[in-house]
Amino acid sequence: MAFADILKTLPGVSHLAALELLDGEDRLIARIEHKAGQIGSLMVYNHLVITHGAITPEAAAKGLELYAEHTEDARAHPGKHPNIDRLLDLALRKATLRVRPVFATGRTDAD
Repeated sequence: MAFADILKTLPGVSHLAALELLDGEDRLIARIEHKAGQIGSLMVYNHLVITHGAITPEAAAKGLELYAEHTEDARAHPGKHPNIDRLLDLALRKATLRVRPVFATGRTDAD
């Protein structure tokens, strides 16, 4: 299935302004925003958090499946797809990222 078709099966993200990705020491390492060019990644990462609770190595592997044809492009062109590159790295290193939602109202889960 193509990435565009997969996106149609994932939960919406209209309630999110962004997802913040945190390492094991709670340092912010990336932010995926609700804006053109990032909404697909926001949907994928949101789905992974809903189903796995964090971006675990298993979640990363599933995310690579969801990115479909873009995963092979990312492997062929490192740096072109940073959100896919991150999943490739997490799957390889067996690392986990915690995810903090930033809600469209500006509130985070810590508020």
